[in-house]
Amino acid sequence: MGSEGENSVQLNTTDATDGMFDGPIRRTTSSSAVQQTLFLIHSDDLTLKVQAAKEIRRLTKTSQRYRRHFSNAVKPLVDMLRSESFESNEAALLALLNLAVKDEGNKISIINAGALEPIIGFLQSENATLQDHATASLLTLSASPATKPIISASGVFPLLVEIIRHGSSQAKADAVMALSNLSTYQDNLLLVLRAQPIASTISLLKSCKKSSKTTERCTALIESLVCYEEGRNALISEDGGVLAVVEVLESGSPQSREHAVGALLTMCQSDRSKYREPILREGVIPGLLELTVQGTAKSRTKAQTLLRLLRDTPYPRSELEPDTLENIVSNLISQIDCEEQSGKAKEMLAEMVQVSMEQSLRHLQQRALVCTPADLSVPSCVSKITSK
Repeated sequence: MGSEGENSVQLNTTDATDGMFDGPIRRTTSSSAVQQTLFLIHSDDLTLKVQAAKEIRRLTKTSQRYRRHFSNAVKPLVDMLRSESFESNEAALLALLNLAVKDEGNKISIINAGALEPIIGFLQSENATLQDHATASLLTLSASPATKPIISASGVFPLLVEIIRHGSSQAKADAVMALSNLSTYQDNLLLVLRAQPIASTISLLKSCKKSSKTTERCTALIESLVCYEEGRNALISEDGGVLAVVEVLESGSPQSREHAVGALLTMCQSDRSKYREPILREGVIPGLLELTVQGTAKSRTKAQTLLRLLRDTPYPRSELEPDTLENIVSNLISQIDCEEQSGKAKEMLAEMVQVSMEQSLRHLQQRALVCTPADLSVPSCVSKITSK
């Protein structure tokens, strides 16, 4: 996977047949093919320019070397974006897209050549194909730290949110990734929030595979937005918003789960009394327990911290009753009304303790102590939990 989603664009917007024509461009040596194509892209004949743009797209599909060779084609390709011809617009967009993939110099050149204005215009096009290509182009361009300030100043956020609402499935995925890219630029989060992206992002999150890159970007964006009260309120107000995040916490990719638990933790830390019940109500405990065993290092720490915040009191009870994770979760289980959820939580806690015990035994064995799992019985806390 390339930087900030670039390869996904590359693979979804190119194919192997483009440029396979018997027109003026012949398959000769590499150097002469480049020179011939550059000559034609600078010509005044629009038909020849379109053929040259298709050839540039083909040659730069997978070749970083060709992307460098065709850097001088950026200006005439950007000029083609202003043509009234759909074929010219499409050929130029796709050629520029391939030139920009994994090439910071070309990204900057494309922006400096004035491509942003027509690309943003295509985001509003009634032609779905141009809108899709423009969204993919913007995603690739937004991956560069150098271009983010310029793109951010263009007022593009509401347009990206509109595409997340009403675009094609690929355009929605590209738009949320572009929005996530741009949200990492300083002070952009408030501008993103003003475009009201939570509802459309949650809708997309509900519809895409939990293991997908799109889910990862949706949850990353949500985690960033809930740092602000406006974002937290929008998530709580959205029907099924918290549940969608909990579902990612349960079955998303490791990175998505990390973002999901981070979002819930941020909410609870900001105002525990306000967000504790809405989070508990969506059955978050089993997923949190699993994260304490199987999550990434960050996920495990965040899950344990969130579990402490979700119990009756976030503070240790007494010196006589240690503030262990088992005690914290047992306290939480006693508060769960749903019998099915409570039973699942008990099973997860028992598994968590069992795994913890086995890990401790392996650690002891590594230190050459004579101690094996068969020598020890299951801890009493496990039997107590499962018998409750």
